[in-house]
Amino acid sequence: MKIAVVGATGMVGEVMLKVLEERDFPVTELIPVASEKSVGKPIDFKGKTYHVVNLETAVSLKPEIALFSAGGSTSLEWAPKFAEVGTTVIDNSSAWRMDLDKKLVVPEINAQALTKSDKIIANPNCSTIQMVMVLAPLHKKYTIKRIVVSTYQSISGTGVKAVKQLENELAGVKGEMAYPYPIHQNALPHCDVFEENGYTKEEMKLVRETQKILDDRSIAVTATAVRIPTAGGHSESVNVEFENDFDINEVRQLLNNTSGVVLQDNPDVNIYPMPIYAHGKDDVFVGRIRRDGSQPNSLNMWIVSDNLRKGAATNTVQIAEYLIKNSLV
Repeated sequence: MKIAVVGATGMVGEVMLKVLEERDFPVTELIPVASEKSVGKPIDFKGKTYHVVNLETAVSLKPEIALFSAGGSTSLEWAPKFAEVGTTVIDNSSAWRMDLDKKLVVPEINAQALTKSDKIIANPNCSTIQMVMVLAPLHKKYTIKRIVVSTYQSISGTGVKAVKQLENELAGVKGEMAYPYPIHQNALPHCDVFEENGYTKEEMKLVRETQKILDDRSIAVTATAVRIPTAGGHSESVNVEFENDFDINEVRQLLNNTSGVVLQDNPDVNIYPMPIYAHGKDDVFVGRIRRDGSQPNSLNMWIVSDNLRKGAATNTVQIAEYLIKNSLV
């Protein structure tokens, strides 16, 4: 099983390698891929040393699976080239997510839609993944009408440059800026670029991707995405209106029995999800579950997950595991 990791030297790529190793993924040959400036760089994996190659070399090696985390333009250009030689690409960028011919997959929710002919598979946005992990079982039971979500997103979602900006600001050092303003002791209501409708691209990802993953375009979604100075883990305040009424204890029980979701909901003893506890873990944590008294059939909740793990690397690897388990590669 030859596995290429495209963007192996980036933040998500490094976590992908870690997750592959932790989960004992059946890699017989690793092909770490990065930009030309990183070619030749050694990568240690499962006690062996591999060296970074460029994209052209990686395609010629015809890996069975290529895990992509190298940006949208790279994915648009190179994912089809890998697919042409028979490689199944699982892509972390936004390049293919809304393509009508590509599946947008969270394994616990819709992996069963995958077939052998799916050669480019899209990994959803990190903030979308954690939200739909919690909402999917509730939608199945009560039918979601509307979602109002506000996110509190880690700087690691922006990348190394943003992490360095915060480190510099904490140390009182002037350096390169990832954001138009300081992030230390601040909150930026500006994730990704603004679209013509006044929403950011990140906010519209939450709208469009949620509808696609849950396979229901009738769900109304509105979002506000905010960047905060945490180093790892996205948090979300989510208000959901259902078609049908619910019992709050039944909701808790349903979520408690959902694979990949951890219920942390006992405010009497200060138990609720926080990024500091989610960091480095693969689960999605949910708490602060309470009825919204201002609106019928409505619920408030707080959802937290490590954006580099389940929000990116782990979900990608889980898709690959599903493909292997079901002989789809």
